[in-house]
Amino acid sequence: MFGMGFTEILIIAVIAILFMGPDKLPGAMVEIAKFFRTVKKTVGSVKDSLEEEMNMSEIKQEALAYKKELLSASDKLKKVTDVKGAIASGLSDLNEDVLGDDNLTSETPKETPKAPQKPEKVTFEKKTKKEDSKDV
Repeated sequence: MFGMGFTEILIIAVIAILFMGPDKLPGAMVEIAKFFRTVKKTVGSVKDSLEEEMNMSEIKQEALAYKKELLSASDKLKKVTDVKGAIASGLSDLNEDVLGDDNLTSETPKETPKAPQKPEKVTFEKKTKKEDSKDV
């Protein structure tokens, strides 16, 4: 017990009998036993609460994952069941097609493709001004 041998326990018991006397020793032993029992219960309850907290953190992570899945599923469901938005976008596309066809004629000039421009070289050198020479 606690790394003590029989001789150490016997020496402690003799010292306890000398200080407390034979009449108070049994009551003191009961109080010491109660103290060790309460310490053991307290350590057990702390251990149980720590295990419960560890389990609660795992449960919280699972709950957050389920919440994300539900939110994404509800967003997808809203997109699928958004009939008004689909009809409105379809009507606006149809409206643009109808209005766009009235303005088109066979005489509309077609845009000619532009030649690609050469990229300019950017430097920090000072440019020299060219003198305009005018011959008179």
